[in-house]
Amino acid sequence: MADKRDYYEVLGVGKSASDDDIKKAYRKLARQYHPDVNKAADAEAKFKEVKEAYDVLSDSQKRARYDQFGHADPNQGMGGGGFSGADFGGFGDIFDMFFGGGGGGRRDPNAPQRGNDLQYTMTVEFKEAVFGVERDITIPRTESCDTCFGSGAKPGTKPEVCSVCHGTGQQEVVQNTPFGRMVNRRACSNCGGRGKIIKEKCPTCSGNGQVKKQRKIHARIPAGVDDGAQLRMSGEGEGGLRGGPAGDLYIVIRVKTHDFFEREGDDIYCEVPLTFTQAALGDEIEIPTLTEKVKLKIPAGTQTGTYFRLKGKGVPKLRGIGQGDQHVKVVVVTPSKLSEEQKDLLRQFAAHSGEQTHENEQSFFDRMKRAFRGD
Repeated sequence: MADKRDYYEVLGVGKSASDDDIKKAYRKLARQYHPDVNKAADAEAKFKEVKEAYDVLSDSQKRARYDQFGHADPNQGMGGGGFSGADFGGFGDIFDMFFGGGGGGRRDPNAPQRGNDLQYTMTVEFKEAVFGVERDITIPRTESCDTCFGSGAKPGTKPEVCSVCHGTGQQEVVQNTPFGRMVNRRACSNCGGRGKIIKEKCPTCSGNGQVKKQRKIHARIPAGVDDGAQLRMSGEGEGGLRGGPAGDLYIVIRVKTHDFFEREGDDIYCEVPLTFTQAALGDEIEIPTLTEKVKLKIPAGTQTGTYFRLKGKGVPKLRGIGQGDQHVKVVVVTPSKLSEEQKDLLRQFAAHSGEQTHENEQSFFDRMKRAFRGD
């Protein structure tokens, strides 16, 4: 873990950064390194690094542990709640070896087993994330064999209990040592630890009880999802073994950037240009929103960089009622090409305003030289 960068350094924030600072830093970097926007060779790796840092620092418990232990968090990978029962799985074998099985129950090799979870990355358009979208996606996954119904045996036959381990899936090897009699338990060599023998294998799955399939799934992406969101589809993961339940499918959302709109949470931001005349005298202009065009009144004397709020014109709230707002930033555009008549009018305006123009004075560099000389 020595090659991992500090998560605060990755996001470019200090250790005292607020949750809002961390969220803003993540959104900025996620847009910068998103593989759909940034085609650099290292963009995807940087995007993943930013996402990993945000996942830890945005969670108060994970952040507290990270501040204490750094990347050497002893609880990492244990769900954040300390030790789980699975962490002690190896102790049973140690007790079995020295005390003949007194240290815990044996696992039933024929017990139902839950299938693995799957992950699918879905890229959606900006407005699809805002308003929701439905798509059919194709997922490669293992499923229970339809021919043998997961038993692995040829139709009309069934697996037989192993005559060596009697269905336990394990063999006991007794050894006499200077410390006494020791019993070592290991997977049965006859059945491979399965507890059963399939003499006539299913021709479809070759005795595995599972087959690989391409499964089409209809996914509904709710309105208001943001980049990096995860949606869980229960039971759409890999099929379970021996009648066990299927795993889940997690859909990770990647949202494309928009040419005009930017998103911060449930709010939308955009920039619109104003002419000098519009800013000085005021005007009423049309503003595109996510659904329509609306009128926006520009007061006389509006300065460049001023923000106006369009209430309720943002993103629908993912968990709740209502929508965010749209924030419009106006930028006054200075004309770069003027006719002589326009220049004369501006000179007259400057004269009436008491302003002094410097068209006929020496250049900026000449004036700077004079300043250095002390003239």
